[in-house]
Amino acid sequence: MWDPIWITVKLAFITTVILLVLGTPVGWWLARSKAWWKEAVAAVVALPIVLPPTVMGFYLLIALGPDSPIGQITTEVFGRALPFTFAGLVVGSVIYSMPFVIQPIRNAFEAIGDRPLEVAATLRASKLDSFFSVALPMARPGLLTGAVLGFAHTVGEFGVILMIGGNIPGETKVLSVAIYDHVEALEWGQAHVLSAGLLVFSFLVILSMMILEKKLGRRLR
Repeated sequence: MWDPIWITVKLAFITTVILLVLGTPVGWWLARSKAWWKEAVAAVVALPIVLPPTVMGFYLLIALGPDSPIGQITTEVFGRALPFTFAGLVVGSVIYSMPFVIQPIRNAFEAIGDRPLEVAATLRASKLDSFFSVALPMARPGLLTGAVLGFAHTVGEFGVILMIGGNIPGETKVLSVAIYDHVEALEWGQAHVLSAGLLVFSFLVILSMMILEKKLGRRLR
């Protein structure tokens, strides 16, 4: 029982870190850019919200498979393609949880407005300095919300995980897949324990996020 828990937590943590690193500049660009095609980029980012997980998992399986250009590169470099590996799970989770991290970050940057950055510019702050010293601290509630949502969403993934990672004990078998296996084997006790744990975790995540958002919002105001 502990292997799926450890793999799930590790996957969620790595996915959240990657999405915060990649999603912060993307969210900033979506919030500040005047490009006419930025909403097309935003639509691509939000696609996993409406796209069925099995469809996304299927195309990821093709894109990362041994016969694809990406698969051939990873096979030459790492000796194997990414599907049915933990690295493949990370790629799938990053893509599937992307909107749940980037959208709150974008909203936080948009809520800042132009005034604080204009004031920083009058004090001769560079754009990079304004971003790190003004925009990023003010967008902290959005970053926190994105991190919590990204982590929680990754913990609850099933369709994409099963398609891209399969069900390999000790490597790609996460909590959601373990629950499915227990139900399929009519092992109701184990399924209840894992499901109840995820239910309590989900409730605590939402409650913590709401409390922290209020506290951070008051501090910033």
